[in-house]
Amino acid sequence: MSEESSGTIIIKRKKVVAGEGHHGGAWKVAYADFVTAMMAFFLLMWLLNATTEEQRKGLADYFKPSIPIHRTSGGGDGPMAGDSIFAELKMAQNGTGATRENPSSEDKARGLTGSSEEKEDTPELVEIQDLLEANSGESEMADDLLQHIRTRVTDEGLVIELFERPDNPLWVGDTATATPKLNLMLDTIAEVIGTVENQVAVRGHLRSTPLQSGNYDGWDLSTDRSLDARTRLARAGLEPQQFQQVGGKSDRVPVWEDAFDIRNTRIEIILLRDNSGKN
Repeated sequence: MSEESSGTIIIKRKKVVAGEGHHGGAWKVAYADFVTAMMAFFLLMWLLNATTEEQRKGLADYFKPSIPIHRTSGGGDGPMAGDSIFAELKMAQNGTGATRENPSSEDKARGLTGSSEEKEDTPELVEIQDLLEANSGESEMADDLLQHIRTRVTDEGLVIELFERPDNPLWVGDTATATPKLNLMLDTIAEVIGTVENQVAVRGHLRSTPLQSGNYDGWDLSTDRSLDARTRLARAGLEPQQFQQVGGKSDRVPVWEDAFDIRNTRIEIILLRDNSGKN
């Protein structure tokens, strides 16, 4: 046997893999990203075509909120974020909240009706509001009276609230008898709003609390207080035909979050816009 034939024979086997071009499935991830991007693109095109400019602004504000300064409070103004009677004039409110198209119950109580048209403040109403607020520095009596008065311009008109404060009532107990302080405020208001010819609405409101008298419920009491206020305003100079609405709401329309807040016991005198109260 020769030396060549006595050597060890080595056999090499080549492994053949079926299915060429296997890349671990990375192309599937890239394809899924592409399909997702295309779906988002077509969704964006559909939204641009199916929405209004106002709706598109709302979508943009969802991702990048814009916070304009608004009369209505978005929070408290005290050191512990509590409410005060001047909170609405100081705090900011997000413009995307439910204040106009879908007003909350508190906003409805303030006169916001959900109208799609935003009305501008009538110059006469703003002038009356300024006249009422201008009396704050004349005397200590004027400052004391101003603590019971809050004004705001709404879709309905200029709302003048005369509300009770803790340990400082405007009526004698659970009766419709006004205190001298309330009568003085009504005389002053009649003098100011008597300079315009707008229609006037007078509404009585109560806080949520049981009355002492079982025969005198909240509807009767709030109505009698509004009627008494109308009589006082008429004696102070308002023309009888100027009154458009007079009535009581009992405790159904609180303007403060706490329905038991004493400030919900109030009289509202609304100087209506030209087209208010006709429907």
